[in-house]
Amino acid sequence: MFKLVAYSRLSTALKQKLEQFCDVTVFDGITEENKAAFIEALQEAEGLLGDGLPVTEALLKQAPNLRYVGNISAGYDNFDLKIMTAQGIVAVNAPNALTDTTADLIFGLVLSSARRIAEMDRYVRAKKWTSKIATDNFGVNVHHKTIGIIGMGRIGRAVAQRAAHGFDMKVLYTKRNRDVHTEQELNIDYRALPDLLRESDFVCITLPLTDETYHLIDENELRMMKSTAILINGGRGSIINESALIKALQNKEILGAGLDVYEQEPLPLNSALLKLENVVLSPHVGSATEETRAEMVEEAVQNLLQFINGDRPSNLLNPSF
Repeated sequence: MFKLVAYSRLSTALKQKLEQFCDVTVFDGITEENKAAFIEALQEAEGLLGDGLPVTEALLKQAPNLRYVGNISAGYDNFDLKIMTAQGIVAVNAPNALTDTTADLIFGLVLSSARRIAEMDRYVRAKKWTSKIATDNFGVNVHHKTIGIIGMGRIGRAVAQRAAHGFDMKVLYTKRNRDVHTEQELNIDYRALPDLLRESDFVCITLPLTDETYHLIDENELRMMKSTAILINGGRGSIINESALIKALQNKEILGAGLDVYEQEPLPLNSALLKLENVVLSPHVGSATEETRAEMVEEAVQNLLQFINGDRPSNLLNPSF
């Protein structure tokens, strides 16, 4: 029977479903207390299922029988896809369940940053609201503005739909390969990255982290943005050079930012971001609802069962398989 090691919590129902096809060992996260047992279980594992564990050459040496690794997430920057592919190990993610939830969060950051909702909440709680609100506490409109989306995958499309249909925004996008069909379907316009940055009032990142997207937004790109623009990151932290962003926010080179992801997570307690009022911070919660997390696990389990049954997994990541 297929030997599976799961390092994220599974519901009783899903565990029982897997046990019909697998010899399942479950760890509720990897801790110092169970790390030795986890490494021991890897020795026999044919499959690995969980979220965020770096699947590197060092780990693969401890798992000589591994044939399949499934992420319970849309992101897969924890995978060394080159080595996994070279060793014939199937890599799969679970991107579908979290599309709308993550798009909701990203658009929440747009609204919170533009209308300064988190900042004004602090203002009221600090008992500073003692008279008519002053103009220096005003926000900016979202409706009828221009939003530029970097990446036009599932989440990018969902953000575009919210922007266009909910807020009557002009939607620009950029991606590696222009998608004329999506342009016509969603009534959006393609721009090269520099032009998108110059034209957009809101710039939203929905990309995965790859070698090509690392520090895609750096000092030069931030300088291209309008001084009235807001940068939103719902992709991965290292797509933005965080030090460059902090300087841009401190110097008011851009109006603000809304961030759900960071170069180091959890965000260090001494991060300069924590001292800035013109940035909204959330702790990587794009998919963090009970419903979505449950659906993500179900999707990841379905991917695995497809593999065990000899079918091609729906969300296969290996480029040459």
